[in-house]
This record gives sequence, C-alpha cells and structure tokens, in this order.
Amino acid sequence: MTITRSIPQTATRKKRSFRFNATELWRWVLPAALLIIWQISAQTGLLSKQILPAPTAVFGALAELIQNGKLWEHFAISIQRALTGVALGFATGFTLGLLVGVNRFLSVLLDSTLQMVRNIPHLALVPLVILWFGIGETGKIFLIALGTFFPIYLNTVHGIRGIDPRLLEMAKVYGLTGQQTFWRVILPGALPGILVGLRYSLGIAWLSLVVSESIAANAGIGHLAMDAREFMRTDIVVLVILIYAGLGKWADSTVRLLERRLLPWHPNLK
Repeated sequence: MTITRSIPQTATRKKRSFRFNATELWRWVLPAALLIIWQISAQTGLLSKQILPAPTAVFGALAELIQNGKLWEHFAISIQRALTGVALGFATGFTLGLLVGVNRFLSVLLDSTLQMVRNIPHLALVPLVILWFGIGETGKIFLIALGTFFPIYLNTVHGIRGIDPRLLEMAKVYGLTGQQTFWRVILPGALPGILVGLRYSLGIAWLSLVVSESIAANAGIGHLAMDAREFMRTDIVVLVILIYAGLGKWADSTVRLLERRLLPWHPNLK
C-alpha cells in the first residue's frame, strides 16, 4: 500500500520539477534574445559603440574592474550605504506604522502629518539634504532611509487595519496578553502587507542610491559611472546600469523567498 502511494508521489514531484525548470528557462528567453540582438547590432555597426557598446565590451570592462579590484571596492561601499539606509527606514517605518495601526490616538496625532509629508518627493530634498548634512555619508543614508520609510509605514498600517476584527476579539476571549496578541495575531496578519512594503522600499532604495551617488560621492558604483563618463567609457557606464538592475532583481527575489518562508499558509504563495 505504501509502495503504491509512493510511486504516484514520485511521479508528481518529477512532473513539478520539470514544470519548474521549463518555467525558469522561459524566463531567460527574452533577455537572451535581447542580448543576441544587441551583440549583432553592435558588430554590424547599427549601434555605435559610443552610444551602446557591445555586450562583449561590457563583459571586458567587468573583467578589467574585477582584475584591478575597483569593482569590489565601489560595490562594497554602495551595498553598505543601501543596507544601512534600508535598515533605518524599515525600523522607523515599521515602528511608527505599528504604533499608528494599533493606537487610535497616535493615528489621529501622526497619520495626517505623515501623509502630508509622504506627498513630497524625497529626491526633491536633495539640495536641502546637502545643506543639512554636506556631501558625506549621512546625507546619502538619510535619502535612502527616507525613501524606504513610507512604503514600510503605509503597508504596516494597512496590514494591521486589515486584520479581521473577529480574530482580535477571539484573542481577548482566549485571554491572550498584549504581547501574545501581537505575536500570534497582529504580526502574522500584517506580515503580507509589510513584505509588500519591503519590496517597494527596496526598489526606491536603489533609486535613491543612484541619485545620491551620482550627485556627490567619491566612492560607490554611482561614482564609478560618473568617473567613467568623464573618460567616455560607455562600457563601464552600461556595466554599472546592469549592476543596478541585477541588484534590484536580487533584492526582489530575496523578498519573494522570504515571503515563501514566512507565509507558507498564504494562498497566493502555495
């Protein structure tokens, strides 16, 4: 009986694995096709290498920067800035979102003001940030933290307010303490919204990093691109753009993985 049940299960797993691999392959068809078209266009002269160098030239620039150690040096500084800003933005956004979401008085006191500030594009504050903090690290981290703050705040408040009131009532009936209610009802109920906010905020964090490093920086990937522009090294500029795209994709995939691990019960993630 056990054998007869295990055979169909094995077949099902193989079928799912095949489907997964086929899906993964299809994801790469369009990028691969664009890469081939790009290479052919550059080789045949349809694209000037001063406008868009061939992929082989971009890979050559990548090898050059890896060999002389500059890529890792600038990459490490950019990652450090981004992670610090996201951590600060997440911590403040989550804390305030939690307080506003569970406390009616704090909601009345803070929410309307924060909503008003949210409508100011944070990148419009760049001149003011330079005046406040100069061109050092603090201003860049502040911009990234400010950009990531509001998606986390809004989605945390929305996630908490979207919890079924009957679950909170049930927690009271079962005599759960405030701490137990938070860990067993509020946080699991708000977590899908918080993770959506994290995905949005990571996208904004890369945008803030690009802007802050392009305007005033003496290190980082953005500075590398600005330095390459001075010497007309379009291959390095394109490489930096691809690195930003790769970082954005990596961050999004990481949050998706986190969603699958933390929300195995969610119907959209099964």
